[in-house]
Amino acid sequence: MPQTQMNSLPTIEQKLLSVIAGQDLGDITQELCDFSLEEQNATAEAQGIQPTAASDFIPVLGKTVTYIVACVLINDNDEVLAMQEAKKSCAGKWYLPAGRMEIGENICEAAIREVYEETGLNVEMNTVLAVEAAGGSWFRFVLTGLVTGGALKTIAQADKESLQAKWVADITQLPLRAHDILNLIETGKAYKHRNDGRSSQLWHPETLPTRYAHHKNYLRVVAVIRKRATNALNVLVSEKNVHHFPTVEVHPQRSLHSTLRKFMIELFGAELPQHRPHGILSIEHQASPKPHTTDGICLNVLVVFRPALEEVSLIGKCTWHELSKTLEDKLGQILSSKHSTIPLNVIK
Repeated sequence: MPQTQMNSLPTIEQKLLSVIAGQDLGDITQELCDFSLEEQNATAEAQGIQPTAASDFIPVLGKTVTYIVACVLINDNDEVLAMQEAKKSCAGKWYLPAGRMEIGENICEAAIREVYEETGLNVEMNTVLAVEAAGGSWFRFVLTGLVTGGALKTIAQADKESLQAKWVADITQLPLRAHDILNLIETGKAYKHRNDGRSSQLWHPETLPTRYAHHKNYLRVVAVIRKRATNALNVLVSEKNVHHFPTVEVHPQRSLHSTLRKFMIELFGAELPQHRPHGILSIEHQASPKPHTTDGICLNVLVVFRPALEEVSLIGKCTWHELSKTLEDKLGQILSSKHSTIPLNVIK
């Protein structure tokens, strides 16, 4: 093994520990992005395909991207906090407290604001429950937390934000704006009861987005595989310039699954080994400081390969790094449960 690689390995393991702990890994420079939008467009053009997004695409709220927050709040009676819509298009229907993030907000600030505006309650967020994506420019961040104060909005306090709010035992008995929230509510209840003996599954720890501003939108891939000869767990490391986890810029016109697949083809070739996204380990986002220029996010995604390492060929500038026993045990525990990472639900 080259000496330069040997010297970089402890850094890779420390980075992996940071990601598992929900910490950011700093700026993603051009040197740390393995498949930029410009490179994706060049690849498409080489195949005779007209690019569908500008190479200099920048995620900006209200202009090029939409970020939604939705909150699943469950009380001790297993009731969910619901609000009645005031908007003309869905007036009188019920839904979770939810809405669009505003320029300059981080994800938690937007969630706290939406809950207060629509229900009258003050809340403290403690974790992301799920991330949903439609294409590469619409994201919904689903959070849960605890009520810390305030009072439920009544009909007498109805305004443009909502008509009223209440705790509901069975939300299916109400006329709903949409049924897409039902699975989210079940996830919220399961997460709340994760430690009370009702579930034998390992759930992800409380994980909130780290406050780090990115210029673009990225998927940082933590890809793992077993080596048959030793059964040791290995993680994929990019050797482009500086050793790091392989990173791809999110294509705004493609689904995240499509972006990830095309990236994997760049690294492994057209005969892709079987793999699947396990879920999100952590999220990095912070609105850029004034003057506001970008709303980039980075999703650190755990990807699991099914074949053994010996059966997989690499064509990109990557290598496999065998994890220390301590880190293998930690990551192995995560891999043992489908609930141990934040779900990434790709809508289309």
